[in-house]
Amino acid sequence: MARVLSLFRPQPFLALVGRKKLTLCKMSMDSRARQVFAAAVEAVQPDAVVRQSIERKEDSVIINGQKFTLKHNLHLVGFGKAVLGMAAEAERILGDHIVDGVISVPHGIQQTLRQHGKDHLLLKENSRIKVMEGAKHNLPDADAQRAAEGIKQLACGLTEKDLLLVLISGGGSALLPAPISPISLQEKLDVTRKLAGAGATIQELNTVRRALSFLKGGGLAHYAHPAQVVALILSDVIGDPLDLIASGPTVRSEVWPEEVLSLLEQYKLLNSLPASVKEVLGRPGPRWKENKDETDKADSVLNVVIGSNTVALQCAGRRVRELGFRPVVLSPGVCGDVRSVSRLYGLLARFACSREEPPPEIAAEVLKLGPEVGVESWDLCRTMQVLDEGRTEGWGATCLLAGGEPTVELTGKGRGGRNQELALRVGLELRGMQLPPNGPVFLSGGTDGQDGPTEAAGAVTDGGLYEEAQAQGLDVNNFLTNNDSYTFFSRLSAGKRLLVPGLTCTNVMDVHMLLIPPIPINIR
Repeated sequence: MARVLSLFRPQPFLALVGRKKLTLCKMSMDSRARQVFAAAVEAVQPDAVVRQSIERKEDSVIINGQKFTLKHNLHLVGFGKAVLGMAAEAERILGDHIVDGVISVPHGIQQTLRQHGKDHLLLKENSRIKVMEGAKHNLPDADAQRAAEGIKQLACGLTEKDLLLVLISGGGSALLPAPISPISLQEKLDVTRKLAGAGATIQELNTVRRALSFLKGGGLAHYAHPAQVVALILSDVIGDPLDLIASGPTVRSEVWPEEVLSLLEQYKLLNSLPASVKEVLGRPGPRWKENKDETDKADSVLNVVIGSNTVALQCAGRRVRELGFRPVVLSPGVCGDVRSVSRLYGLLARFACSREEPPPEIAAEVLKLGPEVGVESWDLCRTMQVLDEGRTEGWGATCLLAGGEPTVELTGKGRGGRNQELALRVGLELRGMQLPPNGPVFLSGGTDGQDGPTEAAGAVTDGGLYEEAQAQGLDVNNFLTNNDSYTFFSRLSAGKRLLVPGLTCTNVMDVHMLLIPPIPINIR
């Protein structure tokens, strides 16, 4: 295995645990994993991330080190699943200067928050911000389109004296559908669905979406000019690319029709395009013409990512230390097929839990998997270095943390999402290893609280999963073939392994963790 300098300094295990050791060690590995997941979700609550990113000083506000003057000149728009809570906190901090606002949020979200006692994520009764619900089933619809038109209308009326605060979170693209006339919403949806079905990448899909929309790809910032625009973004995309989150309505990303036509031709979709789409793409030049005074427009737009998977993992790491584990963050960008991702975690578990020098084949296979799972070789080498030092120098318990968004190849019609299937597959990878508290525990959970069309966010597993399933007459392979991980975990020991956090009000992709107990080693 390649040797690299560790980014962590060894610390005595007892120093990490402190006086709480005796109490905490009575807590099961399963319970500690769930507490760490809860801490990750808590760190990226919509009101918390806004509160931490806005500093109010009398009649001014400081955001990302920049100071903006408040003179009853603040307008607010937003779109996304977590935006209602973000807007509620912005209203608490800046409400005395808010003139008006429009936010596009998921259908039924206000009633759901009330039912769950989340009133702190709701706007005041006399709020100047208009809440518009839409995008039922997370699909663009007429209600979301009306909200988008209201947001555009607000932006178009701004002057150089105004400040536009834009709140963006995951799901924002579906909540801001604004097809360029004469394209209908259904026609735009049909084009993007066909493109997705033909195997187009997310970058290619966004290229087409931007070309057919008047708000995406910097369109909102364009219409708000010459006002100062500040966008606060809760990211649900690996790497936090500003142009991909909600299709980048505040990020200048011009698309030329010729580029889109070439892309559609590549996927053999040109002949099936609606006449309206052909008309829009047949217009010369970019979507809009530059205004004479727009040369400095980039200086009047500030985009700030205030919440992400990285933030969630950092706070999870702090909770890990409190619970007696040493945190090691692998990557916030794990992706690729769950088969490869589960294999990676299985290999790392065996590497970390080996009582003797791990076979070099393990490290070689880990490094080979890197490109398939979106993790750099440097991060894999660093992680194995830390795990190896922890094992040989007796640091005690370790918690490997990672995040991202793996994918599942659908071969069946069962229920369950990527997190439950990943947990199930990792359970198989851990087969034959010791059971907790002497063996590893793995958790995978979606921070949005839902994993596929189920009430669960994910599941917790360990080396005893296969035998436990066998004893209860459950054929693991049949459930995997049918993509039916939720039914499997529901039946397995009355669902005790399912992760069901309830309404989380946020979304920064998934959190993975591998808890590794202290390993008694054979001294060489």
